[in-house]
Amino acid sequence: MENLKHLTKALAVLLFAVVVVAAQEATPTPVKADAESTTSGKAGGADGQFKERYPRYKIRAGDQFDVVFDLSPEFNQTATVQPDGFVAMRGVGDIHVADQSVPELTVTLKKAYSKILNDPIISVVLKDFEKPYFVADGQVGRPGKYDLRGSTTLVEAIAIAGGFTDQSKHSQVLLFRRVDDQWMEAKIIDVKKMEKQGNLKEDSFLHPGDMLFVPKNTFSKISHFIPSYNMGTYFKPF
Repeated sequence: MENLKHLTKALAVLLFAVVVVAAQEATPTPVKADAESTTSGKAGGADGQFKERYPRYKIRAGDQFDVVFDLSPEFNQTATVQPDGFVAMRGVGDIHVADQSVPELTVTLKKAYSKILNDPIISVVLKDFEKPYFVADGQVGRPGKYDLRGSTTLVEAIAIAGGFTDQSKHSQVLLFRRVDDQWMEAKIIDVKKMEKQGNLKEDSFLHPGDMLFVPKNTFSKISHFIPSYNMGTYFKPF
């Protein structure tokens, strides 16, 4: 009888061990996220860089566009985006369209007009919109607002704005890019290093509305004129 109790206890312990091992094998092992998955951001790729070269224009307040209905011309109209981002569309009322590209806007209008039309065929053509631009500020030859025509990189934009001045800090050029109405993303670009190494990998293509700022270097903060009696501290006559 005593042997039977010991055997029963041993079987219970063995069964418990088997259950524990099985549970451990069934539990997935946490996988450490790699750098690529943890550094991706809104405006960049896996390495957090500004990589999108051909961004689509986003509709904004004050823009005008023509809406053409191939099968229902009575709904053809020209719409103007109001300051709050809405447009008043004939037959369907107010629709929020701000921050949408033309393809996205077309889908939005098709969805709205599908409530009163059967499978509408709609074309959207921008008529009047804010011209793409960038702003260059700080230690550049001609600070100001410039038209953004075609694909333009940061280094090209600096050249368009008159290039670096003698007081500029080439190694810490700031590129600001708007994420939404309240936030801007900033990136520091070492133009000096790129030019020295001949590697333009980080020479980001600008987006409409981008602003670049070139700060002063350390030596430019020294006064242009120093009293001669102070120079005796640094130089001794021969």
